[in-house]
Amino acid sequence: MSRNQTGDRISRWIRADVRATRAYHVPDATGMIKLDAMENPFGWPADMVDAWHETLRGVELNRYPDPHARQLTDVLRAAMAVPADAGVLLGNGSDELIQMIVMAVAGAGRCVMSLEPGFVMYRIISQLCRVDYVGVPLDANFVLDLDATLAAIAEHEPAVIFIAYPNNPTGNLFDAGSIEQILEAAPGFVVVDEAYHVFAGQSFMPRLVDYPHLLVMRTVSKMGLAGLRLGLLAGNAALIGELDKVRLPYNINVLTQLTARFALQHAEVLDEQAAAIREERTRVFDTLSQRSGLEVFPSQANFILFRTPAGGASAIHAALKAAGILIKNLDGGAPALRDCLRVTIGTREENDAFLAALGEALGA
Repeated sequence: MSRNQTGDRISRWIRADVRATRAYHVPDATGMIKLDAMENPFGWPADMVDAWHETLRGVELNRYPDPHARQLTDVLRAAMAVPADAGVLLGNGSDELIQMIVMAVAGAGRCVMSLEPGFVMYRIISQLCRVDYVGVPLDANFVLDLDATLAAIAEHEPAVIFIAYPNNPTGNLFDAGSIEQILEAAPGFVVVDEAYHVFAGQSFMPRLVDYPHLLVMRTVSKMGLAGLRLGLLAGNAALIGELDKVRLPYNINVLTQLTARFALQHAEVLDEQAAAIREERTRVFDTLSQRSGLEVFPSQANFILFRTPAGGASAIHAALKAAGILIKNLDGGAPALRDCLRVTIGTREENDAFLAALGEALGA
């Protein structure tokens, strides 16, 4: 088959909206200090790694995994303080859970709503599932605009509202009272995405008993287990049962099930790492705030958003990359993120290297 014939078939059979969409881009970080993806920078102690290797010896890779990941679910329920009456659904990362939710509500005239700037996968997954997407802008300080949000809910009647708590990429926690008012006004479901819970300490998980249309989403990625791709969705048991019908069978592989259980049985190690990240977040924030020309936004996550002098974001990003440090350039995306860069909190040594290179880039 010629290249032209392949192109003709693509044009005929691949949806036009898919062809017009860009694939999610992950830059190559080989050989660089990687501070662009909100990962935990710490590995495990050697003795913990050895013990984990021992647990892997008994894995039966020739068998399918437990389709309901029951032992892992029990461990996650305890670790994440899921209410006893709530249902739990596991996904291959939060992305798969978002996809399940959107697929379950998709239909003519339906829409998904979120706050912007926010996590881009809410919009991307909605568009790929052919569900209308409505983004409600945050105010100039990235604070939830309650009046605008309530007006949008009344106008569009969304099937699902996604709220990142803390928000990505801005790092701030929205007012809990405002989220409660959104819950009261929502005609459909509200998903509170708590991916950065270990750095924020505030949660809507206890409120599941008060709101049967509330879903709380968590991930183990920011806890230091990003390589496992494991997310959790908790909510009303009947609602979770309906969403489970969209889940592909055996979606949590046997290695993820075993490793996540092992890691959560050593939660004290993960907790110590999260505490170290929170401490470094404060230090990096204070140092950035002293840099002339930068606007630094408070964060309750494991990253910090900052605005550079006008027109300087791309040049600073390139200078950092040339120095072997990769952070996220958000300039050129949402208008509200003009001149903005986002840095993940790494180890003390990584953070020092970033701050030194940033000083050079700023001419300080």
